[in-house]
Amino acid sequence: GDLHAVLDLAKVADSLLFILDAADGWDSVGEHCLSCLFAQGLPSYALAVPGGTDLPPKKRIDVRKKLSKALEKRFPEARLFPLNTEQESSLLLRHLATQKQRRLAFRDRRAHLLAHAARFVPAQDSDSVGTLKVSGFVRGQTLNVNSLVHIVGHGDFQMSQVDAPPDPLSLNPRVMKGQKRSQDMEVQDDSLNGDDEMEEDVKVLMKANPSKQESLQSEVVPDPMEGEQTWPTEEELQEAEASLKANRRVVKVPKGTSKYQAAWIVDDGEEGSEKDDVDDEDDDIDDDMMEEAVSQEGESSEEEEEAAEEECETMTVSECLRDDQYDEKVEEDEQMLERYKQERMDEMFPDEVDTPRDVPARVRFQKYRGLKSFRTSPWDPKENLPRDYARIFQFQDFSRTRKHLFRQIEKEETEGASVGWYVTLHVCNVPVSVMESFKEGKPLVLFSLLPHEQKMSVLNFLVRRHPSNSEPVKAKEELIFHCGFRRFRASPLFSQHTSADKHKLERFLRPDAALVVTVYAPITFPPASVLLFKQRCNDLIATGSLLSVDPDRIVVKRLVLSGHPFKIFTKTAVVRYMFFSREDVMWFKPVELRTKWGRRGHIKEPLGTHGHMKCHFDGQLKSQDTVLLNLYKRVFPKWTYDPHVPEPVPWVRSESTLPLEEVEME
Repeated sequence: GDLHAVLDLAKVADSLLFILDAADGWDSVGEHCLSCLFAQGLPSYALAVPGGTDLPPKKRIDVRKKLSKALEKRFPEARLFPLNTEQESSLLLRHLATQKQRRLAFRDRRAHLLAHAARFVPAQDSDSVGTLKVSGFVRGQTLNVNSLVHIVGHGDFQMSQVDAPPDPLSLNPRVMKGQKRSQDMEVQDDSLNGDDEMEEDVKVLMKANPSKQESLQSEVVPDPMEGEQTWPTEEELQEAEASLKANRRVVKVPKGTSKYQAAWIVDDGEEGSEKDDVDDEDDDIDDDMMEEAVSQEGESSEEEEEAAEEECETMTVSECLRDDQYDEKVEEDEQMLERYKQERMDEMFPDEVDTPRDVPARVRFQKYRGLKSFRTSPWDPKENLPRDYARIFQFQDFSRTRKHLFRQIEKEETEGASVGWYVTLHVCNVPVSVMESFKEGKPLVLFSLLPHEQKMSVLNFLVRRHPSNSEPVKAKEELIFHCGFRRFRASPLFSQHTSADKHKLERFLRPDAALVVTVYAPITFPPASVLLFKQRCNDLIATGSLLSVDPDRIVVKRLVLSGHPFKIFTKTAVVRYMFFSREDVMWFKPVELRTKWGRRGHIKEPLGTHGHMKCHFDGQLKSQDTVLLNLYKRVFPKWTYDPHVPEPVPWVRSESTLPLEEVEME
């Protein structure tokens, strides 16, 4: 019933055995589980079908044909093993023992271990933290005691030593003579008598060397004084004074004007040079006619508002009493309906927002800027970074570091416990919750970390939405990630996957395109698969792979302000409803305009004091066209990384498959 535990076991399993139903194969829950396993990376597997002997021979053939047809989609070349006799069971075991093992890249380059036994030794000063002694077989690569280990679902830890206890599953019978064999997982605690058995005949393989041991530091401690400006030198002061003298000019100003105010006064000559020199026939339009049209429109709108107020009346509506539990469900439905509306509006009018009436647009959008071209305009990746960027690590060349590390793994021999050895790891400063989780029967999976993989950075995943999920997923909503061997919670950003240097933010996870998901998370070297889940449930949202570890990837949020043409002339038009004050029009005057029908233009001047403006375009507008103004701002993910994932809701059947009586009871 725990999908995350199934995925954790599949990360380290050599083989998976799928037991199918003789009639239907698998249900919707099985289909969901298979989707997750295929997306994460499927190890070697086998298919078996018990039962079916009580059916008539003719019907048995029809059922087998139906099952084979169902298998073609998921397992096109798989062999189906019946499980009805001892001989058939022996064939299945022989197949599992001799089949070719599939390679999973993210685990083959790291040492990993599935706990066969575990014991928790509390620390002297605290019972909630202590040393966890985990016993199991080393797989993947040689395990070095100086490296860090990651306990899936709990975080990164250091090791103090590695022991070599007797192998409980040895193939040599002389080693196991006189000892009790056990094929099940055994959980040992200080209160049990098994401590002495675990401690006897233990050989210490290696102890950690503090000088060579990897550090647990995952974040940079920022220095608040690091960004402060130093006192300028005498040469810099002289250069600044010389540049001020060179840029001085003489202007006529009213009495009492300060130097700062005088710097903003423009001469008549400068004003004339700054004006656009456009020789179009529409430049001779009478501005008085425009202002008169604007004033008439304002008077008509006031009359319409008064008429609407006269038509309205107030009345008291009684609220019906409902069940409290039902009201809670209705509130959830309303929240989901609101999300559906937002997603639909974002599809119909991408990035469009309404200009606020109570706050000036120049204040509301002061962090945004205009771009001549989203594709070619420059944007410095080191500009206006948040304080969280002072806590992360960044590579000078990530791909070169990755290649160098993988080359070291292939060529150099690491000292430590070799693959296949049965060892006991002494993991330091582990919370007692890890042992409690193991006692509940959940798998305890450990992975050794490559250098730098404990450090925080910005990870980018390329994902595609899973067809089974149709609910809207908003950006910065907290999700559960299965990234390679890690499992954690984070709040991602969604952005377009392009080859440009800037990438537009997507407010929702699109169902029809591959998107890039950006989060703060520990460094992981690709290749690594990624799965995204909803919080506290098993709903698979998206699947994909790790794209890069790059804090310099620029994700830009776009806002679109829209206006409507009020009076249209040959190549000019009066536009309204984009702004509501003269100052806002002057503030955004340098930004280029565009229309939904492909016209481009710019603001020439404001008309009146209510936000109407005279605009010039490269062609005549249509009356049904809409004038747009694009603004941009760089955005960053929220720092919500948490390696401790809460327990999800156990698997249950969906409401659509429940009998009618059960639905009514709920």
